[in-house]
Amino acid sequence: MRGWVLACCAVLSLGACAAETVWAPDEDVARAAYRHDGPPSLTLYTMINNNNGSGAHTSLMINGSQRVIFDPAGSFKHETIPERNDVVFGITPAVEDVYKRYHARASYHVQVQELDVPPETAERVMQLAKGYGPVPSAQCARSTSTILAQVFPENITATWGPRKLADQFASLPGVTEERLREYDSDDNSKVLEAWDPTRYAAERKAAAQDTAVAKQATDG
Repeated sequence: MRGWVLACCAVLSLGACAAETVWAPDEDVARAAYRHDGPPSLTLYTMINNNNGSGAHTSLMINGSQRVIFDPAGSFKHETIPERNDVVFGITPAVEDVYKRYHARASYHVQVQELDVPPETAERVMQLAKGYGPVPSAQCARSTSTILAQVFPENITATWGPRKLADQFASLPGVTEERLREYDSDDNSKVLEAWDPTRYAAERKAAAQDTAVAKQATDG
């Protein structure tokens, strides 16, 4: 068990701080709220050491009435992305992308497992995540599995191991999986330093305008 605890600790700054209460203001959470147009779903992220195959961090994206990431004892933090006790709000496609790239680098890759669920299941998991409270260091898989075990008791039990939780999650019917690999520097702080939501919004707007102009030209 000690090996799993160390794997989930701050050795890699993947998921590793002492429990600390973080509570973004209501207006920030409301402003950031994002509802993805895809089906209600749960996406389990497992960060895996490329050298020895051990699990380093666990987190869970929940797409329900809005899309959030439960990032227990995680280090993914930015002043434009509100958080309440390890629940990160405003998970637009851009934020989801930067979140995954923040964790994938030379020494680690990200196992991404997705499961479509009924709307009430997504909401239950979201409420459990919101109510869990700040998660202490090294309890990323423990907290996530404790939540999921309440929803899928026949497939998932509480565990300290990120890889074990991933294996349990894979046993649920309908789970799909992909792996994200990148080979950037292990200094993942640069990913967040480069994150500029204003620039991203401007680029998306320009791309949409270009698409509209191209469509008009084709229709004409």
